[in-house]
Amino acid sequence: MSEYPAHLARERRLADGRMVMIRPIRPDDEPRERAFLNGLSEESWYLRFQKWVTAPSDRLVHFLTRIDYDQHMAFVCTVTHDDAEQLVGEARYVVQPGGESCDFGIMIADAWHKTGIAGLLMEALIGSARERGLQRMEGLVLSNNLAMLRFARALGFEVRSVPDDIGTRLIIKALRAGPERGATRAPRD
Repeated sequence: MSEYPAHLARERRLADGRMVMIRPIRPDDEPRERAFLNGLSEESWYLRFQKWVTAPSDRLVHFLTRIDYDQHMAFVCTVTHDDAEQLVGEARYVVQPGGESCDFGIMIADAWHKTGIAGLLMEALIGSARERGLQRMEGLVLSNNLAMLRFARALGFEVRSVPDDIGTRLIIKALRAGPERGATRAPRD
């Protein structure tokens, strides 16, 4: 496991004035990750994992919080509530075999949709993937997840059909350097 990349942590102000922290996930985030996952609606679980899940398993929480920061990178968005740090969103990628592309996913707490944190998380994630030297970022999205498909397009992802699967779309973003569509203002989630 690589050393924790503390230098990537950034405090950000949302359009509504609230302050959030965008930082890489840590192993000690396990209880916060569990609370975050337990607070998601069934629909949010389904849209992210593309299956119905009733509760996060210990194995899943361990996988999500014990990362190597090289082949698996994750950023969380946290807020301070009652003197405790609370997780309200996360975005992550896992490098695919061959080392040129990564698969990504993003989850936002239901009460934090349309606040702008998804854009902040994706900005950090895309920047990290570029720094890592990855060429593409990819993800599978349910065809009926129109909000995510709009969000992906706003970030410059191409949306493609999946052969023999009308229920899923493949979203792909080339990670070349330079200005891109959506780079000046992060879209709201």
